[in-house]
Amino acid sequence: MVRTLKTMPIKFNTEIINAAIEGFESQKRRIDDQIAELRAMLDGGTKPTATTPEAPTGKRKKFSASARRHMKEAQHRRWAKIRGESAPAPAMPETSKPKRKLSKSGRKAISEATKKRWAAFHAAKTAPVVIKKTAVKKAAVKKVAKKAAPVKKSAGKKAAPKKTAPAPAQPGTETAAQ
Repeated sequence: MVRTLKTMPIKFNTEIINAAIEGFESQKRRIDDQIAELRAMLDGGTKPTATTPEAPTGKRKKFSASARRHMKEAQHRRWAKIRGESAPAPAMPETSKPKRKLSKSGRKAISEATKKRWAAFHAAKTAPVVIKKTAVKKAAVKKVAKKAAPVKKSAGKKAAPKKTAPAPAQPGTETAAQ
């Protein structure tokens, strides 16, 4: 006795067809890549295949609100024309803000500040680096001396001044002292 299987008829809808197309295209790309590799092994170089180039994916262009509104109105007019309706009147004309202007004094202040910044930049660029380092060291020594002086004056008012550990001796100074 032979059994036969009864299968349900397959209904093809757009989702199934699109999925099949995508699957076949990916298989085609994979096969084309393998063919290109094999040709490279034979010839020692690659040859361009006749595959369709994929479109580069970039960022979407963003439209301004007014541009989107104009597109919307144009689309509504097209739909109304197809349906045979009269074109709808624009709802409210948009009042635009007056363009802001910079006063002469504001423009002058910005110009002077910019010139001052550039002058400082160019002056810093031409100054030698060695002088900067020595100036920083001298300033640091002066700050330390200034900080130490007030502590001694206020020692009578407070219970005890802060004690600091002695600075470690440098190896070069010990040999010179001996």
